[in-house]
Amino acid sequence: MALHFGKRETELPKPLTQGQTPQRYGAVGSGVSTQPQAPAQPQTPAAPAPVASSASMASSTVVPEGGSKLTVGPNIKLKGVEITDCDTLVVEGLVEATMDSRVIQIAEQGAFKGSAEIDIAEIRGVFDGNLTVRQKLVIYATGKVTGKIRYGKVVIEEGGQLSGDIECSVASAAKASGGSASAGTTTSASASKPASMQLAA
Repeated sequence: MALHFGKRETELPKPLTQGQTPQRYGAVGSGVSTQPQAPAQPQTPAAPAPVASSASMASSTVVPEGGSKLTVGPNIKLKGVEITDCDTLVVEGLVEATMDSRVIQIAEQGAFKGSAEIDIAEIRGVFDGNLTVRQKLVIYATGKVTGKIRYGKVVIEEGGQLSGDIECSVASAAKASGGSASAGTTTSASASKPASMQLAA
């Protein structure tokens, strides 16, 4: 049985022919064969079609490609760590950590508990803790963010939830982009009192 961490196969594995050895460690196309084979095609998981509002939000969020990337797959728990030197963290399982990075992407079934200081956050799952987003916080319809939240800009899709001690840190966003600002907007929210917020586009 092959293990596939964070990847879903779109087709069933083919039976082995004489001279082939089984695939190891879940790597697609990593089987060793004495017979020549065509080069393996990279497989990309099929993503569900986004709704119209998600498509417009996704196109306005520029996520840097390349660099170091850590994916915590479904049913994986990563606890009590400090994550550094990671350009992109993709959370599909549970992460309890402290991180300073560029991008965090929390999948619908993913959850992050702890403290994070990042440039861009895309939340489809759950974030609970201290979150400082220097540039842009995007909360999708299935996303829920609670705790002490600081952000430069925020986009919340209908159905997305944001609660706790919330502050629009215009000064920190301007510093990240090279400018300067003298004041920020503070908004606090609690379960008994809904927050009034100014959304920056």
